[in-house]
Amino acid sequence: MAEVITVMDIDDDNNPSPKPNNNNNMGKNVVVAAAPSQGKATPWVEKYRPQSLADVAAHRDIVDTIDRLTSENRLPHLLLYGPPGTGKTSTILAVARKLYGAQYHNMILELNASDDRGIDVVRQQIQDFASTQSFSFGGDSAKSSVKLVLLDEADAMTKDAQFALRRVIEKYTRNTRFSLICNHVNKIIPALQSRCTRFRFAPLEEFHVSERLKHVIETEGLDVSESGLAAVVRLSNGDMRKALNILQSTHMASQQQITEEAVYLCTGNPLPKDIEQISYWLLNESFAESFKRISDMKTTKGLALIDIVREVTMFVFKIKMPPVVRVQLINDLADIEYRLTFGCNDRLQLGSLVASFTTARSALVSAAK
Repeated sequence: MAEVITVMDIDDDNNPSPKPNNNNNMGKNVVVAAAPSQGKATPWVEKYRPQSLADVAAHRDIVDTIDRLTSENRLPHLLLYGPPGTGKTSTILAVARKLYGAQYHNMILELNASDDRGIDVVRQQIQDFASTQSFSFGGDSAKSSVKLVLLDEADAMTKDAQFALRRVIEKYTRNTRFSLICNHVNKIIPALQSRCTRFRFAPLEEFHVSERLKHVIETEGLDVSESGLAAVVRLSNGDMRKALNILQSTHMASQQQITEEAVYLCTGNPLPKDIEQISYWLLNESFAESFKRISDMKTTKGLALIDIVREVTMFVFKIKMPPVVRVQLINDLADIEYRLTFGCNDRLQLGSLVASFTTARSALVSAAK
């Protein structure tokens, strides 16, 4: 495995064998480097994480703005929000590497959702880190003496912790910058939002995901078909982390050419041809026949009903039908998905799915008369 060094560890050239760390470190572990012989064991998400701002795959307007602010020594407190896998953490880590270089691990405090981030952590660990003055031994001392506190998944912080953090940000702005990263900005209190410059990271476009995957495929020497690559891009839904995980897991599972079918089988998602077949049964077969055939396919191929509902919903958007019928059908499918997320009985929800299409089919016949 890769050598792991905690955020607050200090390199010591005179002590090649580090002492074991028995304390409960609240910081996020950082993967520093992987030995060449262990490169294959490294998750591609970390192996191909951008090391500089120039390597970030998309959001060039945001990245260029942050790069300019960093170069001009005018970096504000940041609030980066958006869906997972869109480059929020990679961007701020690239900023930290640009600011601190070799002192990177000593100048940032990184906490994530696995840490206890209640009010005590804000009052003790974050405040202790922010209150200590840093000194630079060469280079731009004004720039590198400003430390960085990175709070990943900040929307998981308690409200009390957020209110306590508000005061810490105000008090230590002179020598510390705070970067908050979250998926849901509405869970961050307005008082914190007003103290940060906000940047929204939207889901990546298919072009950017595809280009990055082609780079990984070429570097790893993989055999991937065009349809296989398109399947990975489609299933990722603009999430680069998810795309890399799908590509790596499919490669490890197949050990041969990565095709569309191999991608769908590895992830457990229904194939497009299966969704077309299911949609045909729903729109043309009787209730009993549709229920039996879909149930048999679920069992045979190990499909999850919630995945079927989501894919059928996308199929409904593509076919021609009166707007009133489409609206009612989409609403019914949304209710079924909602109930499935709460663990409702699959068999009952499958019956509801078939019943919704039976009702929609009757409405289509009436509209055609």
